[in-house]
Amino acid sequence: MTAPSDINREQIAATEAVIRPHVRRTPLLQADLADFGLPAAPVVFKLEMLQHSGSFKARGAFANLLLRQVPQAGVVAASGGNHGAAVAYAAQQLGIPATIFVPEITSPAKVERIKGYGAKLMIAGSRYADALAASEAHLAQTGAMAVHAYDQAETLRGQGSVGLELEQDAPGIDTLLVAVGGGGLIGGIAAWSAGRTRIIAVEPELSPTLHDAFAAGAPVDAPASGLAADSLAPRRVGELMFPIARAHVERVVLVSDDAIRQAQAALWSSLRLVTEPGGAAAFAALLSGRYRPSPGERIAVLVCGANTMAVNFSG
Repeated sequence: MTAPSDINREQIAATEAVIRPHVRRTPLLQADLADFGLPAAPVVFKLEMLQHSGSFKARGAFANLLLRQVPQAGVVAASGGNHGAAVAYAAQQLGIPATIFVPEITSPAKVERIKGYGAKLMIAGSRYADALAASEAHLAQTGAMAVHAYDQAETLRGQGSVGLELEQDAPGIDTLLVAVGGGGLIGGIAAWSAGRTRIIAVEPELSPTLHDAFAAGAPVDAPASGLAADSLAPRRVGELMFPIARAHVERVVLVSDDAIRQAQAALWSSLRLVTEPGGAAAFAALLSGRYRPSPGERIAVLVCGANTMAVNFSG
């Protein structure tokens, strides 16, 4: 069984080298908080929503498919949407059969992504936990390889490559704000930074998975609803990421659904960045004042996903 100590800078760097030909090195956008009506201060946005399949999830998907032995039956994944799209995309690129289970709450944009990449799509239940249970039943029947959205070593190492890129492209960042669902992204980044950068977790008030885990001292079931439920509401954080987060994530900031909506609107209005609710959640902590940077603090915000129907070019 993988130990959290096996998810480290050396392993993440090795994984990044393997997935590099298959993923984008996403750009940075330099802006000023004054653009959003906040006290003037520089801010760096890491535009991971420009990654293949519309979110950071492609990194972990390729890590799994390239580093593990994939059986003839292919792969199966449960997802709120983004992970499923990423696995479907990676499987299509590598010529691997994929079956993706999603709950009813998955947004139409993500459903269309999964279908468009040629995966077999199955709707199962109302929440991610229901889709996960259905995927596990499929796994037992077929012998396909499960690709977990966040509680898998390869997933964490793949997502950790975001931290590697950010450290190389924006050295000297003091604080990084990262949205949390199951914790694969923040777990991988925290394992890479290992205390070199202050990591602030941001979660919806209606889906406080890491917040409740910190309070309990272990992953526990938490409420799973709200605007960003299709990307930030898995019910509980992963077992593998939790010790990493406890060691290297400074704290959790909770934001309201209204704050997330306002962050989506502000990113579009000021920067013309299209984000899904989960993708805007980290910035919502700054915009709402739930996280207030100190004078001179160098801030970065991870914009992690843009699979949304919010912008419509028809007509």
